[in-house]
Amino acid sequence: MSTEISKAQDAVSAGMIARPTSTEAIGAGGVFTATCVGADGQVKWTEEFHNLVVNEGLQNMNQTYFKGSGYTAAWYLGLVSGATSPTYAAGNTLASHAGWTELVPGTAYTGNRQTVTFGTATTADPSVITNSASPSVFPMLVNSTVVAGAFLCTAATGTSGVLFSAGSFTGGNKSVDAGDTLNVTYTFSLDAA
Repeated sequence: MSTEISKAQDAVSAGMIARPTSTEAIGAGGVFTATCVGADGQVKWTEEFHNLVVNEGLQNMNQTYFKGSGYTAAWYLGLVSGATSPTYAAGNTLASHAGWTELVPGTAYTGNRQTVTFGTATTADPSVITNSASPSVFPMLVNSTVVAGAFLCTAATGTSGVLFSAGSFTGGNKSVDAGDTLNVTYTFSLDAA
């Protein structure tokens, strides 16, 4: 006589993945637009180019927004010299940026770095802030001045302010002449990706 012994066992496991395709992220970035208008009033060229928002700029944005109190912003645009081929690094500051040089204000163009007057930020996704309604104007003083790009900072002169971002023209360096006007806008956007 044979005896069959049978053993039954059930195992149940459960798991839940909520919103498996959802990742929350914030995208941030800026675009410079530069338009060179000749002394005759005709547009000579236009360049639109992205920039690197440096560590100091990101830290300043976070610190100001999350820790600030009674904050008032003052922003300025400067121009990057095309005398050498510029390179940008996340660690750049106004006091230390070995990969690029500033086009000298007061010599290459009239006045200091030019004031930026931003409009009201949009509420849409992305939220955008820009000075396109009132571009920063650089009246050029010297023929054959080579410009490579632009930067955004919190100081009209010197190296003590915060460098927010910097970038180069995508089409290479550009030449401007005395009597030309370089109109520069900066557009910054934040979006939830």
